[in-house]
Amino acid sequence: MNIGELSRLSGLPVKTIRYYSDVGLVPEAERSHANYRRYDHDSLVRLEFVRTLRELGLDIATIKRVLDRGEDLGAVAAAHAEAIGVQIRVLRLRRAALRAVSQRPTGEGPTPETLDRMTRIAQASTDERRRIVDEFFDSIFTEITDSPEAARFTAGMRSVSPDLPDDPTDAQIDAWIELAEMLREQDFRARLRAMGKRSFATGERRLVPTDMPEISWFTGHIAAHMDDGVPPDSPRAVPVVAAVLDRWGVAEADRDLLIDQLTLAVDPRAERYWQLMAVINGWPPVPTTMHRWEWFLNALRAGRRPLA
Repeated sequence: MNIGELSRLSGLPVKTIRYYSDVGLVPEAERSHANYRRYDHDSLVRLEFVRTLRELGLDIATIKRVLDRGEDLGAVAAAHAEAIGVQIRVLRLRRAALRAVSQRPTGEGPTPETLDRMTRIAQASTDERRRIVDEFFDSIFTEITDSPEAARFTAGMRSVSPDLPDDPTDAQIDAWIELAEMLREQDFRARLRAMGKRSFATGERRLVPTDMPEISWFTGHIAAHMDDGVPPDSPRAVPVVAAVLDRWGVAEADRDLLIDQLTLAVDPRAERYWQLMAVINGWPPVPTTMHRWEWFLNALRAGRRPLA
C-alpha cells in the first residue's frame, strides 16, 4: 500500500507517517520503481503501536529502543507511568493552589504574591509542612506557664501534624492549603495564646468540662433544644441553661466567669483546625458543634438581663 492508503487506514496524517518513516519508527516495506514509499500490513500494525505509545507520552528515542532493540516494554511502561504520576501530582497541586486563590473572599483579590504563596504551600514537602506547623505552635505556646499539665498539653498538640499521603486526594490538598493559611492568621494566633494563658493560669477555675463524655452530653442536650427551634434569648432557653449549670456545678454567681471563659474559647477556627487535620490525615470526620456552644453562650448572656 502507498502512504495515502496507510494514512486512510490508520487515521494519521501523511505528514506524520512520513516523519515516523524518516526517523525509523515505521520504515517502509519497500520502494516502488518510481521511488515511492510502499507499506504492508506489518507497517500498519507497527504504526498503530507507535501512535499508542506517542499518545501515552513516550518520546521518539524510547519508542525506537522498544521497537528496534526489544527493550522491555513492561519496564518502560512502568517507568513512564511513574513519571506521569509525578506530573499528575504536580498538576493537581497547582490546580489546588489556583482554586484556593480563585475562591478568596470578595475584596481580597488574588495578587502575584498570594498565588506564589499558595503554590508553595500546596507543593510543600513533609518537612516544610512540619516547619509551618511547628512555627505556629512556637508562636502560641510561648506565654503558657511551665507546668506539667501545660507541658503535656503542648507535647500532645505538637505530636500531631498534617501528614499528606504520597497521592493525596483533592480534598486533602484543599484542606492542607486552608489549614496552612489559617495558621498564618495573627488574630487566630493571638486568640489561642490568650486561651492557653487562661487555661493554664495559676488559680484559674475552669468551669467547662473537657472530658469527651461530658462534652458529648452537652452537645446532645443543646442540639435537642436547638433542633426544636428554641431561641437562645427566649424563656424556653432558661431551663436548658439551668440544666447545664446544675450538671457542671456552676453557681449563678459564676455565670459571668463562665461567659468570659466561653467568649474566649468559642472560636469556629479552633474546631475547623481539627476538621482539616482529620481530612488531611484520613481520620474520621470531626462533627461541627461550635454552633451549639455559640447558642449556649448567647443563652447565658440573655440570662443576665430580665426577659421581656
